[in-house]
Amino acid sequence: MKLVSSAFADGAAVPRRYTCDGENLSPPLRWSDVPEGARSLVLLCDDPDAPGGTWRHWAVYDIPPAVTEFTVNAAHNTKMKQAVNDFRKVGYGGPCPPHGHGPHHYHFRLLALSMEDLPVKANASCRDVEREARKHTIAEAVLVGWYER
Repeated sequence: MKLVSSAFADGAAVPRRYTCDGENLSPPLRWSDVPEGARSLVLLCDDPDAPGGTWRHWAVYDIPPAVTEFTVNAAHNTKMKQAVNDFRKVGYGGPCPPHGHGPHHYHFRLLALSMEDLPVKANASCRDVEREARKHTIAEAVLVGWYER
């Protein structure tokens, strides 16, 4: 699988618009080469450079495999199944590292799953979604961007 964004290249800076210092919009994402056996997809975004350990910014789950992209601010779509992030909000929370902490890397991960409906409770956390999704992952694509304040 391949995961890309028209807003930033793999390894490049995440534009301010998609961060807490800008409009805090979820970035446009596009993917391809989903395995034929995939029954659903999960999209995750996390920051492994956070001072207290990995900070989870976004999790979208039960994405139909026929879907191949999210437009700018797709997280605003209330019909998507989204988890509670580490900001304690449902949906996307953009990059927002501590001031002066250096560059943080934001890992956008697309997981192809062997099951259609992820068995998670309502208001599941991003951590809950990832934990359950990992049990059923058949393929993964990663896109990394960085941001510094």
